[in-house]
Amino acid sequence: MSMFSIGLSGLNAAQNALKTTSNNISNVNTPGYNRELTILEQGSGDGGVNVSDIQRQFNQYVASQLNAATSQSSALETYENQVSQIDNLLADRDAGLAPLMQDFFSALEDLASAPSDPASRQGVLGSADTLSAQFRSFDGYLQDMQEGINGQIADEVTQINNTTEQIAGLNREIALARARQGEAPNSLLNQRDQLVNELSERMDVRLNIQDGKSYNISLPNGQPLVSGTDSKPLETLESPSDPQRTILGYRDSGGTLQPLSEGTVSGGSLGGLMTFRSETLDKTQNQIGQMAVSMAVGFNEQHRLGQDLDGDQGEDFFAIGQPRAYTDERNTGTAEVTATAFDAQNIDELRASDYEIRVTGDGPTDATGFTVIRKDNGEALNLDPEAFDAASNTLSFGGMTLTFNDSMALEEGNRFEVQPVRQAAADMETRIADLDKIAAGSLVATDGDMAVSGTRALDGAFSSQTAYELELEGDGTLSVDPNEPVLRNGEAFDPATDTLNAGDTVTLDGIEFVVSELPAAGETSTLDIQRAAAGSGDNTNALAMQDLQDEALVAGNASLSQAYAGMVSDVGNRTNIVQVNLDARQGLTDQLRAVQQSESGVNLDEEAANLIRYQQFYQANARVIDTASTVFDTILGLRN
Repeated sequence: MSMFSIGLSGLNAAQNALKTTSNNISNVNTPGYNRELTILEQGSGDGGVNVSDIQRQFNQYVASQLNAATSQSSALETYENQVSQIDNLLADRDAGLAPLMQDFFSALEDLASAPSDPASRQGVLGSADTLSAQFRSFDGYLQDMQEGINGQIADEVTQINNTTEQIAGLNREIALARARQGEAPNSLLNQRDQLVNELSERMDVRLNIQDGKSYNISLPNGQPLVSGTDSKPLETLESPSDPQRTILGYRDSGGTLQPLSEGTVSGGSLGGLMTFRSETLDKTQNQIGQMAVSMAVGFNEQHRLGQDLDGDQGEDFFAIGQPRAYTDERNTGTAEVTATAFDAQNIDELRASDYEIRVTGDGPTDATGFTVIRKDNGEALNLDPEAFDAASNTLSFGGMTLTFNDSMALEEGNRFEVQPVRQAAADMETRIADLDKIAAGSLVATDGDMAVSGTRALDGAFSSQTAYELELEGDGTLSVDPNEPVLRNGEAFDPATDTLNAGDTVTLDGIEFVVSELPAAGETSTLDIQRAAAGSGDNTNALAMQDLQDEALVAGNASLSQAYAGMVSDVGNRTNIVQVNLDARQGLTDQLRAVQQSESGVNLDEEAANLIRYQQFYQANARVIDTASTVFDTILGLRN
């Protein structure tokens, strides 16, 4: 090879190196750009140099690690943004529920001091209205967050589908470029890898490189999103079990839209939204509802045990939203839940959780035909076989009762979603507007040594008589004077032939109580029940209502203030945990990004040095050609 050819190959190599360096410098701030190097090799034959490749500095292993870390960081950041809003709402000392509950019970204390004073009665109604409005406001705020997350999920899915479609398009372009040129342009490869990184910010995905060339992308459960040059879009749909909830779905081979489990997506901003909804938002909304229901039911029960200034039995003081039940749209048959109600007698069993009812046999006759799953922990309830009454089509559990339209229409595999308290607080309000209707005085007066508990006054108490004397023998024999029909556990009781057991619930003329224990054998206990005399100065029931402040109304183990403090603490702890995890994960992400940039990023100082080096390389090769020309001219001159 001549000096001209050698010099010319050097000029070409230097020119390519300068071009590559210039390209690096111009793309120093381009997202997803990977630094390029000009790879030189010795020329074949007698010498010279060839450009074997313009190589991009890309490490697939580091990129995969960075994408996974980015996905987790994005999920935690989204979670933290959402949970901090609830934390700020609950922890606000001025706008929180704690001071309003304190104001309400302070107003009851004033009522107990002056039960007939219009000002104290107005204070009770005013504080009750304010407290009810705040419960509704809290629920409204959380419900707005639920709807906002539905909208954000739809937006995320749109962006994800756009990205997967672009990746599939780039797979096609890269394949065509390889077919035409033998190698894909680095710019197309950079664009594809950047799209994968952007996709990882939105959701956790799995990348499989087919034959080292084409990118295939799928969800963690294997559902494909990109297969070669084809993209498989995700879709949003209403949950089959809860029409208020937006979830993800995909089209199967037959074109049917199939719902995906909410746990399928765990990373990225989409996963962060869905995890926050299931872990914190649902739970907090249920806890607010549980507090509202526990307070309303407990206060209503005590208010009905009193009488107002007109001498009438106390009415329900608060109205509250009832449990909600949804029929899974995939159910066969015509069975539906037609009515729901709270079970005041077993309200201690009410929990801040949703439930899934699964029918395990056609036309069940008792509770063994059902499985009830708590959705917050996945545990199945231990149902009493009598929890389901086929005659009345009712199923009772968790402090509530559901009524089906026709139990014989229930089929194995049918499912129902039950939300006992999810939006109960949305309908909480004060039912009483007349000051005289506040039942500050006592309605029921009792005396005797019979062991009873849980005394309740149903609507229309003492409609037949105003006083009763009861005697209970050690063998469970009960006598009532004057004679009046008695119910035992909701069923007719014949004192002449039936006997009571400890734990039985007795109902007599609208008065209900539980027999805690029977007298010793051969002994007799007595209970006198009578309607208390009306009096404007009677504050007995006002004191009892005030004492509810310290009663374990919530789940039978916490007062209202304790339950609220526990909820605030729970959200605060969760916020702190997410923040700590975010900081740790972000630190790892930053480290991986630094590793990636050290290999793939553009260093301007290094590129500036390369410019000088390749410029000298170019000048030196130009000098070789100039020297070759001089030598050639000298040789030609020898002939003269």
